[in-house]
Amino acid sequence: MLQPSEYTYNGKSNSPAPNSNPNNQTKTVGTPIEQATIGRTLVIKGELTASEALYIDGRIEGKISLPEHRVTIGRNGSVQANITAREVVVMGKVQGNIDCTDRVDIRSEGSVTGDVTTIRISVEDGAVLKGGVEVRSGEHKHQNKQQIQQKPAVTPKPSATEAPKAMAAIASA
Repeated sequence: MLQPSEYTYNGKSNSPAPNSNPNNQTKTVGTPIEQATIGRTLVIKGELTASEALYIDGRIEGKISLPEHRVTIGRNGSVQANITAREVVVMGKVQGNIDCTDRVDIRSEGSVTGDVTTIRISVEDGAVLKGGVEVRSGEHKHQNKQQIQQKPAVTPKPSATEAPKAMAAIASA
């Protein structure tokens, strides 16, 4: 049996009927955050770099480098690697050092075995952290960025007239 359509072609309307519920709120959707995902069954051995956020639910062995982005190790994730990132969230297991330019968050079911260097750190009750922790100040972060952006100083070359002067000083001595 045919049902009447929401759209009518009788000349009155060519769009859906308006919602008569005034309490129905419209949700606005922002731009989704780009994030790569490594699934449960995926195993990667080697160096991993990316220019987007990364969610790991599989196994990684090697090195992870995302200096401007977030790395999230999911509940099923197992990482045996040194991690360099802006932000790291650990819900699974990490064996390796974490070098973070902003924040490390170790959730209650997370485990980290290795040294952590960061500006901010959060360790929930029940989380495991075995290793050293170095918490840098925010000023250190800004100084590093300025040093990277500045070009190295160039030592001036001695002029052609300085060499004969030096030779004359040695000869008179």
